[in-house]
Amino acid sequence: MNLKIKNFSKINGSVKAPSSKSYSHRAVILASLSEGKSKLFDVLYSEDVLSTIRSCETLGARIDRKKEIILKGDKSQTVDYLEVYGTGGKLHNSSQDMIDLANSGTTLRIMTSVAALSDNEVIFTGDDSLKTRPMGALIDALEALGVKIESLNDNNKAPLKVYPGYDGGETDILGSISSQFISSILISAPLSKKGVVLEVYPEFVSKPYVDMTISILEKFGIAIEEENYQFHETCKKEHTDCLGVKFNVKPQKYIASDYIVEGDFSSASYLLAATAIAGGYVRVDNLFSDSKQGDKFILDILEEMDANVTVFDDYVSLRSNGKLRGIDVNLSNAPDLLLTVAVLGAIAEGKTTITGVKHGRLKETDRIDTTCRELEKLGCKLEEFEDGMTIYGQTIGDGIVESHNDHRLAMAFSLLGLKHDVEVENGECFDVSFPNFIELMGEIGIELELK
Repeated sequence: MNLKIKNFSKINGSVKAPSSKSYSHRAVILASLSEGKSKLFDVLYSEDVLSTIRSCETLGARIDRKKEIILKGDKSQTVDYLEVYGTGGKLHNSSQDMIDLANSGTTLRIMTSVAALSDNEVIFTGDDSLKTRPMGALIDALEALGVKIESLNDNNKAPLKVYPGYDGGETDILGSISSQFISSILISAPLSKKGVVLEVYPEFVSKPYVDMTISILEKFGIAIEEENYQFHETCKKEHTDCLGVKFNVKPQKYIASDYIVEGDFSSASYLLAATAIAGGYVRVDNLFSDSKQGDKFILDILEEMDANVTVFDDYVSLRSNGKLRGIDVNLSNAPDLLLTVAVLGAIAEGKTTITGVKHGRLKETDRIDTTCRELEKLGCKLEEFEDGMTIYGQTIGDGIVESHNDHRLAMAFSLLGLKHDVEVENGECFDVSFPNFIELMGEIGIELELK
């Protein structure tokens, strides 16, 4: 189905940001590893998170969606939450078949480590896109911890067969490939036999995602020790290429917790960017000023592009006259913003250079390549390089682009319809991370359609 903007007026409205996909994944997994009952509020029920829920249920957690009526004065409010009875770290695979994770790379990367805690074998598979995701770095790091993983196609990609057994010990991993590999080990390490010492080699990209993982681990009773170290004693400290990070995770037990999932800055970026492009005012609730999400960087980016951004404790407002200017930006710690910033750059006056996103080539698609090729379909002048691109603004026209079944491409490119007649083929894939994308865009005055 094709996604396009049908109509819009001057944007003005207030919406609640969708819940964080990253925190939703982690909350479900941590609650499933805990002893006792957890209540998870404001979980995002996207296709990716549903894959995580199903895999945790298959490994022994009991997970139910519940509703509860809360009285506030003379008014009542119905609250939706996820009730999770955890396994206490004692996992058992109840499926005789492969566990299908569909398109969820986060589920595959985190649950591959977790599955080693099961007392029997676990096989993960997924759709054609998921089967292209490189997993070799994680497999190698886990092997040093006594974990045996077999790539059934012998290519270090899914389907992956994980055998029972997780001794722990010392291992290392490159920090330049995927922060999710690091989060995966940190989440599973407390339940290993000996604990884990994990050294991360520079450069450590997307570290805010690991900081997010550590912050939610603390909510479920897990302590992580972190320290920086130098590879060569002769190096000066400011030489960051010679600095690494060491994580020490002792054997511990997860403790059930009631947890509220905060709003997602990457999803909110589309609402904020739409307002910046079209002009108008928007208030986005459920975005917290003290959030550890790396994608909070979108606020600084929009401010630099000449939108007026105001940050409050639990919401953000943006006002724009629709006139934006190009910028130079490094997205190494916020790669999921690549597509949003590329679209903003295509609309802005002047040129926008995006760097630091080499790891974006390992996402749902090679996001650098697909972004450039689809922008070129619209006539955009650009230059592509290994870790980013330069986009010459206001050189695009009307046309049809392809989503490549990448949810972020579908949502970001649909925003071009605020200035041009642009349609996104196979645009319905936004369900992966933002199921109510069309509804929330409608609340601020933008009518989208799928046809």
